[in-house]
Amino acid sequence: MDGVPCKLVSPAVAGAGTPWIWRARFWGHEPQLDLALLRKGWHVCYCDVSDLFGNQEAIQRWDRFYRLSQRIGLHSKPLLEGMSRGGLVVMRWVAVNPERVSGIYVDNAVMDIRSWPGGKGAGSGAPNAWQTCLDAYQMTDDQTQTLEDGPLHRLSSLVRAGVPIFAMINEADSVVPPSENSDILVQRYRELGGAIQELRRPELGHHPHSLKDPAPLVDFALEAVAE
Repeated sequence: MDGVPCKLVSPAVAGAGTPWIWRARFWGHEPQLDLALLRKGWHVCYCDVSDLFGNQEAIQRWDRFYRLSQRIGLHSKPLLEGMSRGGLVVMRWVAVNPERVSGIYVDNAVMDIRSWPGGKGAGSGAPNAWQTCLDAYQMTDDQTQTLEDGPLHRLSSLVRAGVPIFAMINEADSVVPPSENSDILVQRYRELGGAIQELRRPELGHHPHSLKDPAPLVDFALEAVAE
């Protein structure tokens, strides 16, 4: 699509309403949920936004892919799946398009670029990725100190639209520390009146993502799209 790699996996038989899950990053990594939904008649989709860190270009690219999804007859409200840095584009896109999403599954997800890749808090950071991120946002390191336009600042529209969230949180994650990311998401979303489930794993680091048995995630997806 416009020179950007995209993927669409079709089920053997499409489910009623042609539901689909939209993976943000890391195609094929820990695909348990994707495969389980595929077997239930869901499509599995991907539109590459590598190295954009959820910036405006990423949002516009996803807008174009969403329009494509509607032209080919997919459900009007996909379930979004954001692992790690994939959380950035998932949360920023849905903030602009809350009426176009059935639900969100975020997994040890980045909610603040200053935490990762910036490494401005408890996390280890990633210097090379941080410079790429700064270039993507056309910002300097100093300018990010007062940034108030990340996913955690864009939650009100999701709550008003009734978008449910499932947050997977590995509590020993030192790469994307929950205290700077998922914990804040859970707290703020609940304070705003939003529906958010959390599954906490106290002894795990940033990996593994997903679940060996994705049944809780499948249940969340099916319930979200049925609303």
